[in-house]
Parts: sequence; C-alpha cells; structure tokens
Amino acid sequence: LMERPPVRRVLVVHIPPDRGLCGGLPGNMNRATGQFVLRQEAHVSVITVGKKGRDFMVRTGRDVKAVFTDLGDRPSLADTMPIIHMVEESYTSGEVDQVFVAYPEYVSVLVQRPVISQVLPVEPPEGGTAEAGAGYIYEPSDRAVYAALVPRFLQMQVYHAVLESIASEQSARMVAMRNATDNASDMAEGLTLQLNKVRQEGITRELLDIIGGVAALSQA
Repeated sequence: LMERPPVRRVLVVHIPPDRGLCGGLPGNMNRATGQFVLRQEAHVSVITVGKKGRDFMVRTGRDVKAVFTDLGDRPSLADTMPIIHMVEESYTSGEVDQVFVAYPEYVSVLVQRPVISQVLPVEPPEGGTAEAGAGYIYEPSDRAVYAALVPRFLQMQVYHAVLESIASEQSARMVAMRNATDNASDMAEGLTLQLNKVRQEGITRELLDIIGGVAALSQA
C-alpha cells in the first residue's frame, strides 16, 4: 500500500496472447505496452507471459526480468503463483517502486481492448477515503486483515489479467478464423467463376473452329 515517490524503477507484467492466428491482437497489445514503456521516465523492467511477449520485448531491447510460458488455455491460480510471488518479492524488497499489468481486456466477441493497470502500490477506489468507513471492527486486527487480504487481492489481479488475455485470444482467433473462412469462400467463388468463363471461351473457340472447317469444306 505504501507509495514511494519519486518512482525510479517500474515493473510491467506483460500478458499478450501467447499464440498466433488471432488477428492483430498480439501486435496491438505489444504496441500498447511498448508505447507505455517509452513514456516512462523511470527504468522499466518487464516480466513477460508467453512467447509472443517475450519475443517482442527481447527484439526491442527491453530489460526482461523473467519469462513464463506454457500456462495453457485453462490455467489455475496455482499456475500463476510463480508470477505473483516474483511481483510481490520485487515490490516488498524495494527492487521496484511501481508494478503494472498489461493485458487485453475482453469487452465483447468483437472487441478486445489493451489495458495497462497499476497493481502495486494498491490504489484505493476513486472517492474512497479512510474516513468513509462505518466504524467496522476488524478481528483479530485491521493489520492482520490487511496482511491477509492485500496479497489475495494481488493474486486475483494477476490471475484475472491472465484469464482476460486467454479469453481475448480465443475470441480474437474465432473472429479471425471466421473472416479467413469467409475470405476463402469468396476467393473460391471468384476463381470458380473465372474458371467457368475460361472454359466457356475455350468451348466457344472450338465450336467456331469446327463451324469454320465445315464451311470451308462445303465451299470446296
């Protein structure tokens, strides 16, 4: 929860789609994270999730702190715990001052939006103040409750980002494959029409040759 101004070191957890054949989503996500990194005045290190993100960050010369691959299409919370532990350790040890998570947000089947959100330090909701409470009594104590809830909140933030990325990838792939199928069908129809025209022209030429030959023989 503690802010550390001025911010000198930033960590970005980059979670783009892990595979291709899903349209421009991986490129859009990489581009959004790359632009965010360039805007930062502080030193930025990156944790990448998936091969697409790793390849982009290595190719652009970023400080890649760690790479996590092969989470699968249905990862559990336990599968993401190594990422979460590294993020938590980097922040609590003072190695970084801010942590952001970059992922594609699933809006609808047709829309997936790149999102870069701050996860550490934890920001209170807009309009929320310490005085806005209703006099709750925490057992065993407020510090003990925070010590249990804040790490869980971080876990859910990272896990949620991973699930959003997977859902966006599957949706974008479905749309991309449907568009590819439609384009292939249109191309097949166009080629079939062109083939029929060529064949019809060939038949017409042969008929004209036959008619011309018969006319020449009749005149002889």
